[in-house]
Amino acid sequence: MNETVFSIRSWPQAILHVDGDAFFTTCEEAVHPELRGKPLVTGGERGIVACASYAAKRLGVKRGVPLHEAKALCPGLIVLPSDYETYSLFSRRMFGIVRRFTPQVEEYSVDEAFADLSGMRRVHHSSYETIALRVKEEIKKELGISVSVGLSITKVLAKVASKHEKPDGLTVIPGRGIPEYLRGLPVEKVWGVGPATAGYLEKIGVRTALEFARLPEKTVLRHFTKPGREIWRELRGESVYPVSTDEKSVYASISKTKTFAPPTTDPEYLFAQLLRNYESACIKARRYGLAPRRVVLFLKKNNFSFRGGEAGFNRPSAYPMEVSETLRALFAEIYEGREIYRATGAILLDLVPDRNVQYSLFEDPVKAEKVRRLYRAADVLGGRFGKHTLHLGGSHPIEVLGKGRRGEPTARQQTRFPGETARKHLALPVIHVKV
Repeated sequence: MNETVFSIRSWPQAILHVDGDAFFTTCEEAVHPELRGKPLVTGGERGIVACASYAAKRLGVKRGVPLHEAKALCPGLIVLPSDYETYSLFSRRMFGIVRRFTPQVEEYSVDEAFADLSGMRRVHHSSYETIALRVKEEIKKELGISVSVGLSITKVLAKVASKHEKPDGLTVIPGRGIPEYLRGLPVEKVWGVGPATAGYLEKIGVRTALEFARLPEKTVLRHFTKPGREIWRELRGESVYPVSTDEKSVYASISKTKTFAPPTTDPEYLFAQLLRNYESACIKARRYGLAPRRVVLFLKKNNFSFRGGEAGFNRPSAYPMEVSETLRALFAEIYEGREIYRATGAILLDLVPDRNVQYSLFEDPVKAEKVRRLYRAADVLGGRFGKHTLHLGGSHPIEVLGKGRRGEPTARQQTRFPGETARKHLALPVIHVKV
């Protein structure tokens, strides 16, 4: 049987997909080289596997399973709490490297990006394959992490390519080579094909991506809705989904939560976590030029029930320094001293463009401008060195006491200075310096 030709040109355009390999654990290995090659998972603060290294995956450890099950599969498993600030910093630097090769970069998730390389061969004096390889090599050289890279003529095909050989893979699917790569690919592995669509395709005798791509147009139009038709077109080499460089800027709300371990009743530590939640949410709000009129704070108890409350501001503000007293008063309302808590969260509501915020006649405009300038500097430093490089003093107990792993005491609790007892510790921080 003659092979179907979906594209008569190998490169009508070139789309790159960069996919981090076990991203969270790979970042941990880059920061702690002694962990390389060992069975490692993150998610210790949640009690479930958030990410498993490839060494752990080979032993059967999967994302989302409870930690006690993972440890049963792998008795020597190394469990770490998730350090999302570090992962975010690696993510931003990775995307920055990709942007050296093209300005058209879409940050799809914390560890994935699409990039349109079309027309960049002349700029870099290289083939598209060579450019893709250079992106991969520079990420590994500068950040110490591996990524898998897929290069093809549409976003769906580029995603297929990056998954073809993991970890540390490079797969190129030119237009003329589409059938070769789709032949053995189960249709449910195609990006955008959910369980319902995969089940329907199986009922009509379609089990591979190539069989799906070969369906007649009349059949596709009759049996599939718009998303299914678009994926069919992308698999055939027709670009439907552009690489979007526009960041999302419209939000009904912004929320940040944090689960910590061990659970605690300590009010200062709990307020520190809530304030850090609010700081994280405000960092995102400022990134998109937004400011909230209201905030919801909540505490999650050890029995998984919640206590929460809501407060409004005199005027919208994305600057935690201006509303810290309001947040502390709200915390006092929802905190119950006899309860044990395991998580905190903050939700920003009624978001409006920050440029439209007017200062009232009762405020000091000079002080307000100083606060704005301070947070502009904080955002610059955060972008370079990691979120919360600068933070409010009210959230500092997190740095003093540590984030802790599930079931283990924090670093401060494990450290005893002369004169201290197991039950009585002085309010002194433990400072860890990496050299």
